[in-house]
Amino acid sequence: MPFTPRTPRVVAARRLQRRRERDATGRFLAEGPQAVREALSRPRTVVELFGTPAALDGYADLAAAAAGADVPVSEVTDDALAALAETVAPQGLVAVCRHLDVSLEAALASRPRLVAVLAGIRDPGNAGTVLRTADAAGAGAVIFAGEAVDPYNGKCVRSSAGSLFHVDVVRERDPAGVLAAARAAGLAVFAATGHGEENLDDLADDGRLRTPTAWLFGSEAHGLPEELAGDADARVRVPLHGRAESLNLAAAAAVCLYASARAQR
Repeated sequence: MPFTPRTPRVVAARRLQRRRERDATGRFLAEGPQAVREALSRPRTVVELFGTPAALDGYADLAAAAAGADVPVSEVTDDALAALAETVAPQGLVAVCRHLDVSLEAALASRPRLVAVLAGIRDPGNAGTVLRTADAAGAGAVIFAGEAVDPYNGKCVRSSAGSLFHVDVVRERDPAGVLAAARAAGLAVFAATGHGEENLDDLADDGRLRTPTAWLFGSEAHGLPEELAGDADARVRVPLHGRAESLNLAAAAAVCLYASARAQR
C-alpha cells in the first residue's frame, strides 16, 4: 500500500523543507530524477527514496540502484509526493539525503586549482546556479561563507542540477578566515566586483589567471563588503562592451570561472 501524506515517514521527510529541521537532522531532500541519479552515484548519501508507482516504474534503473545500495524504496501516493516536492509539477521522485559538508581544511588539502567562495549570497536559485557553473568549470570546491544561503535549500539543490553531489561543499561562518586559508593553500584570491580596479581581460592577457584561484562572489543586492573585497589579491571587474549597466551574479560568476578554467588549461 503506498504511503500517504499522513504516513509518519512522509511527515518526517516533509519537515526537511525547513532549514531548522535540516540542520538538526543533517538531512535534506533531493527532488526529481536528475538529482536522485547524482545522489545515488555518491555512496552512502541517499537515506530513503520516495516515488509514485508510475515514477518508480518509469525510472526503474534508479529504483534498482537504490535497492542495490540497501536504500529503502517507498511507494507513495501522488498526494504524498506533492507534499514532499516543492515544484508545481513534480516528476515523481524525492530522495532523503545526508548532508555532504566537507571541512575547509579537507577541501583545501586536496589542492583544488579553482574554488568559488559565495560570501553572503542569499538567493538559493543564484547559489545553485553558481554551484552548477563551478562544477562545469572544473572547480574542486564551493564555499558558502558568512550569512550565505543554506546549500541544502530545495531551490538551491534543484538549481544545482545535480552538481551539489559532484564538488566539495563547505560551510564557514568567517569569510576572512576562508580567504586566509585559501592563501595558505597557495590560491590567489580574486574578488569579483563591478567596481574593481582590474579588468578580467587584462588578468587573462597577463597570465595571472593560470594560477590556482579562489573567486570571491558577494550578495546579489549589496555585492562584497568593502573590507572583504579589499582583502583580496585583486578586485576584478568583468568588462562591459555594450550598454548594460551590469551582469547579474550568476552570469558574472560564469564569466570569471570559465576565464580561469580556460587559462588553467
